[in-house]
Amino acid sequence: MFDFLKKKFSKLVENFSKKVEKKEEEIKNLEKDIEKKESVLLEKEPREIIEEIKETIEFKAPETKEKVEEIVKEIKSEGLPEKPKKSWIKKISEKIVKSLVVKKLTEEDINPILDELETDLIESDVAFEVVEKIKNDLKNSLVNKEIERGKEKEIVKSAIKQSLTEILSVPKIDLKEKVKLKKPFVILFIGFNGNGKTSSIAKVAKWILENNYSCVISASDCFRAAAIDQIQEHANKLGVRLIKHNYGADPAAVAFDAISHAKANGIDFVLIDTAGRTHTNINLMNEMQKIVRVSKPDLKVLVIDSLVGNDAVSQAKMFNDSIGIDAVIFTKLDINPKGGAILSVSYLLKKPILFLTTGQDYSDLKEFDKDWFINQLLTS
Repeated sequence: MFDFLKKKFSKLVENFSKKVEKKEEEIKNLEKDIEKKESVLLEKEPREIIEEIKETIEFKAPETKEKVEEIVKEIKSEGLPEKPKKSWIKKISEKIVKSLVVKKLTEEDINPILDELETDLIESDVAFEVVEKIKNDLKNSLVNKEIERGKEKEIVKSAIKQSLTEILSVPKIDLKEKVKLKKPFVILFIGFNGNGKTSSIAKVAKWILENNYSCVISASDCFRAAAIDQIQEHANKLGVRLIKHNYGADPAAVAFDAISHAKANGIDFVLIDTAGRTHTNINLMNEMQKIVRVSKPDLKVLVIDSLVGNDAVSQAKMFNDSIGIDAVIFTKLDINPKGGAILSVSYLLKKPILFLTTGQDYSDLKEFDKDWFINQLLTS
């Protein structure tokens, strides 16, 4: 799951590791260049030796020129020997080379890597604003920080993990705790046509039953042909009561009856199915607002097809602006290896992800957990 996005982060880690390895190689090569000159340097005055070492380093790494000047001044201030020895030359060369801490990555080092990451993440359905946050977080965590050889992957993964944790830091909704405070707990399901709303309701109903709670379903999609028949079939298979009226009935009235039934029979959850709609369909949006006024749902859940990619954010914004949403369910994760839309919706709308659906069976529903999700992305 999320293999596409996982590969992009894995590629990022590898690119950083290669850059650190290249820096390590630069250090070794500088030291070798100076060692080759030892016999010639021994015939020179100490000040000349320092200047030659300085010139060698600046030639190989021009970006370190300013830092080299500082180190040379410090060495000269400590006093110079009358006659240099090999040990002194080695000591001076090591001091200059290692004091530069060439293992530190500069902004110039990592910018090409982050530019490549930007393209990769956008391909993975991550919104531009979220991509920018990840890039800036990585810059703050990695630029001019000393990276110990052999631990570069661990350090980069830690930086990515911190960024993703902040992106997904939205209060989690625990339905088991919610139902303790309010019964029946009313959940309204909304979304575009074809996003998997009705099948998601069936999966949530199965999850409720498996956790030893009871539920009733409201067939408030009185618009789409065969919608009531479809939800009835799910209810029959699950052994759950379906409250329904005839096609063309008032969806708000069906929801009201379902809630009344739940109250009278001590049922824990009411799950309200609704017709798929877009923000441009004024009549259906007005109808949805009426359903909300009548049913007063405790949770308004937007069901999003993960295959819509970056459109997930625009869908969420449309519904949030119109009626307000409290949480999101992403469907069809079994056939979408990307997963970037999860980051985008969570960060840009500050709405928690309630569940993920990962297949056709009723049991193919997973409670979303940000730590699990991040580990999925960063585990090789």
